[in-house]
Amino acid sequence: IIAYTADPASHEIGFYWRDDSSRVIGSIANLKTLVESRNRELLFAVNGGMFDPQFAPQGLYVENGKTIKPLDTSQGHGNFYLMPNGVFYITNDNKAVVCKTADYEDKGQIKYATQSGPMLVIDGEIHPAFRQGSHNIHVRNGVGILPDGRVLFAMSGIRINFYELALYFKSRGCRNALYLDGFVSRTYLPQEGCTGTEGNLGVMIGITRPASK
Repeated sequence: IIAYTADPASHEIGFYWRDDSSRVIGSIANLKTLVESRNRELLFAVNGGMFDPQFAPQGLYVENGKTIKPLDTSQGHGNFYLMPNGVFYITNDNKAVVCKTADYEDKGQIKYATQSGPMLVIDGEIHPAFRQGSHNIHVRNGVGILPDGRVLFAMSGIRINFYELALYFKSRGCRNALYLDGFVSRTYLPQEGCTGTEGNLGVMIGITRPASK
């Protein structure tokens, strides 16, 4: 497991989809170029949820307080619709939350949000649909909230099943964790030697800091 822990109170966590010209950013390489043009350094990046063929968010997407795509409460097929699915969001006062879609509320306090599915851990328990020993294996990544409120991002370095990824988050103490995506998953974390920036992605989550002079 490639893991990264972020403190929303002190880390600059941003969600990204389109650039300043409204073009889909599309890759961590392009995201890195974008943040550097703003005189910032990219410390960490990961894909931020599922997307359609046009690389648009499959479900809810909020960026800088603006709802770009609404919450998807419909029924369907595929991992996104393996209920319950959920939302990872950050509030204006920098609190990070993972919750079931049914529990999501926006009363004007949401700075960033992305919807994905399925939930991995729900109120401290592994999603009931997951089976230990399942042969449904892929590289997978997800996000969970640690007991102290920090955010835990994790991606498997090998192909694993849903149960194994959920068990990792539960073992770290996350009461709620959300699946982000499968084989398209990418993590940029130079301090751990993860410097690949290839891939075609939709929404991305990045952590930046002011560029050193």
